[in-house]
Amino acid sequence: MQIVNEEKKQKMLHKLQLLYGEKSAEVFAGIESLLEKYAARRCTPKPWVTENDVILITYGDSIRCKDKIPLQTLREFLNQYAKETITAVHILPFYPYTSDDGFSVVDYRKVNPDLGDWSDVRDLAEDYDLMFDAVVNHISRSSEWFQGYLGGEPKYADFFLEADPDEDTSMVIRPRALPLLTPFETKNGLKYIWTTFSEDQIDLNYKNPAVLLEILDILLMYAHNGARLIRLDAIGFAWKKSGTPCMHLEETHALVKLMRDALDIAAPGTIIITETNVPHQDNISYFGNGYDEAHMVYQFPLPPLTLFSFHAKNARKLLEWAASLEPTTPNTTFFNFLASHDGIGVRPVEGILSEAEKQWMVDKALQHGGRVSYKDNGDGTRSPYELNITYLDALTHPDESDELRVKRFLAAHAILLSVVGVPGIYIHSLLGSRNDTQGMVRSGINRRINREKLDKDVLVAELEANPVRKQIFHQLSELIRLRRQQSAFSPRAKQEVLFLDDRVFSILRTNEETGEQIAALINVSDETVHFRMEYTGRDLISNQRVDKQIVLKPYQAMWVKCS
Repeated sequence: MQIVNEEKKQKMLHKLQLLYGEKSAEVFAGIESLLEKYAARRCTPKPWVTENDVILITYGDSIRCKDKIPLQTLREFLNQYAKETITAVHILPFYPYTSDDGFSVVDYRKVNPDLGDWSDVRDLAEDYDLMFDAVVNHISRSSEWFQGYLGGEPKYADFFLEADPDEDTSMVIRPRALPLLTPFETKNGLKYIWTTFSEDQIDLNYKNPAVLLEILDILLMYAHNGARLIRLDAIGFAWKKSGTPCMHLEETHALVKLMRDALDIAAPGTIIITETNVPHQDNISYFGNGYDEAHMVYQFPLPPLTLFSFHAKNARKLLEWAASLEPTTPNTTFFNFLASHDGIGVRPVEGILSEAEKQWMVDKALQHGGRVSYKDNGDGTRSPYELNITYLDALTHPDESDELRVKRFLAAHAILLSVVGVPGIYIHSLLGSRNDTQGMVRSGINRRINREKLDKDVLVAELEANPVRKQIFHQLSELIRLRRQQSAFSPRAKQEVLFLDDRVFSILRTNEETGEQIAALINVSDETVHFRMEYTGRDLISNQRVDKQIVLKPYQAMWVKCS
């Protein structure tokens, strides 16, 4: 049985030649063996994403219940409270780990026993599409792989990157204000090892083809254990080359394309999503030619630009950025989000917001009880990398009213649900969570401010008794369900920016197949806005008839279904 046709084989060999030169044929043989191993398990692929797809982002234990397995608790809660709201679940890294709340993986092939086991993951996959994390830029120092390297085991001799500490690495792009190299005592003496993120996150050496083969095996295993989507975490850093920024290199793109090739053959229908918290043009480069690399990329400018619009009470920069987006191919789209387990990135608005405007956002985050994480610039200076704060608190000062807090938050999410792509909703956004300052201070980790672990029984009570939680959960859930019914919000539906008033984020979504059109109008200001629009119809949110003369109250959102 021929697993790879000749055309695909030659394309894969071309990429392997770039990476491994004369070893390319040998590496291809290894890939072909992997594909044969998994091809027999292929099932019918699901169709491409539609307006119906909404992804919840959560840790496996974001909701806990005493004496119960967390993944089972998550499934029970979602089936009871969110079955009609979300269609997919991004379970953040659920593997054994040693730090960074899961992103320092000890064993890629195991489920953290504190969360459950593979049967619990597969059970969740029965009810929802699942997104798995592939944290394949680095691995824990406690992993078998790195411990084998330290002990001089030949298998792991070239799994990691040794470097000369005197070498000039100032060009290397850094996501942290930490040393790039970490010294380790090994069986072969003191070695300085590449650690982009922390001393507990050891970068893998993809120049060794054995590393690529291990990772491809893991990705295929994920697909056959319930992953419809696979998120390639921090993938932009994967390939290192002396004298370069070691970011978004041609070789890195070749790696992603090979991962897609393998999944397309042995697990067709699996969606690759790249996570690259960088300026927009670098980010969208992972679409490749629109058919050969990532199916989705994170829409990183959206969270900070939406936040800036509400602070400025002016959507002009958000509108201009949205107008600059080029249409994607029929089988690629954006993964849109406002909040996640990470902070609100600052780098993605480079070239969009001025330094003064970015600093203004930093100051606002601090005033609202948040923190700021910094990156090393390589020249002894550092600059803001992300704002660590819940999106609910980022939007509104602690002294402002809960009524205003809820209105702004829902208006911001109306923007998220309107723009072209697939929406991702962080669990603490769906649940209207506030800053977990105690958890952050207790751990000393800034990002813990938005990673609180919730007791299920307490949460269920608060969804009815806590006014902010109750309003946000029920109203946001209803808005999501309404969105899922509109073909104009399909990822394949066109998006046109309407410049009607700078205080209003306004776009027209058109599904040319169904003929459905929706004008999304969201007031980002605290003023009532009057303006004229050429479209008429019914506002789906208020169920009121709308003519060409529009009146939008402060933070009001309309979805005008055109007629």
